[in-house]
Amino acid sequence: MFLLILSATACKKNKNTNNKSTDQLVKDTTLSYARDIYIWYKNIPSGFNAQSYSDPNKIMEAIRPYSTEPGFTAPVDRWSFAMLQSEWNQVSSGVEADFGMRVFFRTSTDLRVASVDKNGAAGMASIKRGWKINTINGVPVNDTSQSNFIVNAVYYSPTTNFNFILPDNTTRNITLNSQLFTNNPFLLDTVYSIGSNKIGYFVLNSFLGDTNQVRTDFNRVFTRFTTAGVNDVVIDLRYNGGGYVMLAEYMLNYLVPSAGNGQTMLTYSFNDKYTRFNSTLTYKKKGTINLNRVFFIVSKQSASASEMAINCIKPFLDVKLVGPSNTHGKPVGFYPIPVGNWFMFPVSFRTINKNNEANFFNGFAPDNIAADGLDKNWGDVDESSLSKAIRYITTGGWARMAPTDLTEVHEQLRLIPSNTKLDMPAFKGMVARPVKMQ
Repeated sequence: MFLLILSATACKKNKNTNNKSTDQLVKDTTLSYARDIYIWYKNIPSGFNAQSYSDPNKIMEAIRPYSTEPGFTAPVDRWSFAMLQSEWNQVSSGVEADFGMRVFFRTSTDLRVASVDKNGAAGMASIKRGWKINTINGVPVNDTSQSNFIVNAVYYSPTTNFNFILPDNTTRNITLNSQLFTNNPFLLDTVYSIGSNKIGYFVLNSFLGDTNQVRTDFNRVFTRFTTAGVNDVVIDLRYNGGGYVMLAEYMLNYLVPSAGNGQTMLTYSFNDKYTRFNSTLTYKKKGTINLNRVFFIVSKQSASASEMAINCIKPFLDVKLVGPSNTHGKPVGFYPIPVGNWFMFPVSFRTINKNNEANFFNGFAPDNIAADGLDKNWGDVDESSLSKAIRYITTGGWARMAPTDLTEVHEQLRLIPSNTKLDMPAFKGMVARPVKMQ
């Protein structure tokens, strides 16, 4: 069964509710919750008028500017939001209604397939990461100014025709029809035998989906790694925007060495009204793999529960990050709070690792810069980021970046705003275990 709702909070009654419409009451209650559970609740002005906004999501967006944090000049909250319960129930359980394909610009004139879910229409049509998109509905796509057109055609259109250029320079014309499907966050897992090195590698696209199935897949992957005698693990989180903390915890319990068993994994920290709910989770070691280090491939799209996993394993393993840029920078999370037929998600807790490290609002910087190899399929040992990790494992040092790779990295850094627009439909969040707050 899908896990649809993670928490429920007691309904707050507002004064002077007589003669107010349901819509007005929902807005008032949304603001009431925000003044209660939001980390930066003290900063919301007393004159903030919930009725001046069209819906709970607009209210959540409007409180973000009050998220002032020591050491940061700009507001840090980019995530508080609200969503209709019917929509969240689909998102949280990994049900999507599109083509199951994400796209990014490799250069300002080169749009590529970034990832494909095997359960979606694109996966059923055998479309692969790395294919270049030549035209969409007959329109050449070779300019970042077309972002809105691309997003609508890829994520919100019921039917779209794509003309692809494949790695062998042949072309293929494919029409995709949107369909409901349950995503599969494991895009690839494999083992490389290079000299005496056994390297386990998997691509994890999110921490959402059928939670039982995701746990089963973690069991399968790490059992495979154990059987193969893996001594290094590379985890590809480059497009992983987060999801359920409990699934990230499940992965961490496989990664932690035996010496970390029973030690602090993370602490949840709430605002000063709810310190009684602050809690610490400890590691419960799973499996028999004992690593000294772990490699993560990351990008600006690596967010929230992905970053939490990186932060929580750092006190126990030598963590190496590879990718083109800092990660997203989201060390905070939320719970779905029901208000009418909406769920609201005000940022309500921080996650802190064993070493009391928490406020990574600027993200984590890669230890070695590498391009997001959008011209290669997952698992290709010549793909820029994966090849860097493999090179370090097999030689003990980072490879010098070739001039062409350096040019590509600089171009991808320049394209972050454009690719962020293309990534807007993707969920970015850290959703925690239930807690009853009364």
